[in-house]
Amino acid sequence: MPNPNMIGGGRMTRGETSGDRRHFSDVKLNAPKLLSRLWRYMGKNRLLVILALVLSLSSSMLSLYGPKLSGQAINAIDLGAGKVDFDTVFRCAVLMTVFYLASAGLTYLLNVVMIRLSRTVSKQMRHDVFENLTALPVAFFDRFQTGDIISTITYDVDTVNQSLSSDLLQILQSTVTVVVSFVMMLTIAPRLVIIFVFTIPVTVLFTRWLAGLVRPLFRRRSAKLGELNGFVEEMLSGQKTVRAYGREKAVLEKFDEKNGTAVDAYTVAEAYGTITGPSVNFINNVSLSLVCVFGSVLFLQGKLLIGDLSSFVQYSRKFSGPINEVANILSELQSAFAAAERVFSLIDAKPEAQDALDAVELTQVRGDVELKHVDFSYDPGKPIIKDLSLHAQAGSLTAIVGPTGAGKTTIINLLMRFYDVDTPEDRGGVYVDGTDVRRLTRGSLRRAYTMVLQDTWLFHGTVYENIAYGKPGATMEDVVKAAKAAHIHSYISRLPQGYDTVLSDNGSSISKGQKQLLTIARAMLLDAHMLILDEATSNVDTRTEMRIQAAMRELMKGKTCFVIAHRLSTIQSADHILVLNGGQVVEQGTHESLMAEKGFYYRLYQSQFDSGQ
Repeated sequence: MPNPNMIGGGRMTRGETSGDRRHFSDVKLNAPKLLSRLWRYMGKNRLLVILALVLSLSSSMLSLYGPKLSGQAINAIDLGAGKVDFDTVFRCAVLMTVFYLASAGLTYLLNVVMIRLSRTVSKQMRHDVFENLTALPVAFFDRFQTGDIISTITYDVDTVNQSLSSDLLQILQSTVTVVVSFVMMLTIAPRLVIIFVFTIPVTVLFTRWLAGLVRPLFRRRSAKLGELNGFVEEMLSGQKTVRAYGREKAVLEKFDEKNGTAVDAYTVAEAYGTITGPSVNFINNVSLSLVCVFGSVLFLQGKLLIGDLSSFVQYSRKFSGPINEVANILSELQSAFAAAERVFSLIDAKPEAQDALDAVELTQVRGDVELKHVDFSYDPGKPIIKDLSLHAQAGSLTAIVGPTGAGKTTIINLLMRFYDVDTPEDRGGVYVDGTDVRRLTRGSLRRAYTMVLQDTWLFHGTVYENIAYGKPGATMEDVVKAAKAAHIHSYISRLPQGYDTVLSDNGSSISKGQKQLLTIARAMLLDAHMLILDEATSNVDTRTEMRIQAAMRELMKGKTCFVIAHRLSTIQSADHILVLNGGQVVEQGTHESLMAEKGFYYRLYQSQFDSGQ
């Protein structure tokens, strides 16, 4: 489940650092491993699998007995004497009709079973993907595109599902057909079977060689499609910015470039994939030609009846036909394997590290927070925080200020333990009430905080549900009280259905400032001992911001607060101001003391005052 205390946004970002975006499907699995993984999902529905096997075997056996009956009917015709055993011919014709009808009915039931099986598997697969996503560390979402992840949950799972419902069914039936046809040919004319001793190895070797060539192409096709989806997701979410800067043409050109790359990858994969069918079909036709030639020789020598030759030719076509069909769907299988790789890469992505074995629950929180000699880097060799020390006493208000890239949001990441510090435990770390957070359970630590982010997050639901999100069971009275404290109650009252008004599309119908006030009301409703405001009032005007801060201070009295703010005029009443620059604390103190020093904070404040901020 998502952390209910992450008010205002679904996740933290790297803030001032620019992380690289790449694709997560780095782990390559071979076909046996992929099939083994898929079988585990299917194995959870053993009854459906067994039923599918029984239906497939029964349907194939019924349809495969037709050529045998056809041969018997032909043999019932004595060409030399001009006589026909009509009883035998009629019996064979009736049985063939019954068998083919029964086979068709069983095949229909088999399709229904396979669709249900594939639907169950895809449902479970999506569940497993999303469940693991909720357990992944924030760093994962900082590195990978949201659109790429969504593409895997939708397109790639659907591709696997389609393969299970159609391709797997085809392979299952083809396997039964090939085996039964081969046995029947052995019973009719063992000497003619020798032909396939030469043609089958050629077919197998060719398809294996081509599969090794084609699979990387389909892997690249899935990756490029995910990249295209990621780009589309980013551009649509930033559509207003794109239009405000007049970048429509540039975005369209970039889209055309990525779209062209995805289409090229698709075309190349399909082009090589479609080689298989015609090639294998040619080999099968050669086999059939040889069967006809040598079968005719045996017939002329009196070693094979014409009906048996007819049956053998039909079985040889049934024998080679499935091989050709499997070759034709090889490209689809390679596409499914590439999609399954991406799905399993998400399922296998390493979740957030488990709590230490001796980790304890954070209870009776006082809110005394201390950072001692903290070092941290997102990427090895590129330090963001260097030897940072800070002490925020319980109930105090600590403001964190500094230029972009100073490491302000990174401190919040460390406080919430979205990332762990690089500092060894014997040298320092982050402490809450005197305990290193690495010795605390993540759940209890994060529940001790309430967070309001700069990026607002509202979900499809009523205003009441959005405010009460972090506190299930909250009464309407509690929600209204929080809304009044956040100065949003009067606006909600003017909505068509008041607190029952449904918000959709991340609250696109209301202003950013109103969305921010709703997330602040959500935060006020929680009974947490520590509060984090990461540019939380950046979307409201100065007068409203001052009223909110006054209400917030009253509501959070006696609780530890951390505020990241760019407008320094809003944090003059802070108990302690931490001034960061280049990942280090350059100054700290109250507003008055820092102004008196006329150092970095003074110049920063004056620059904002001069610019009218």
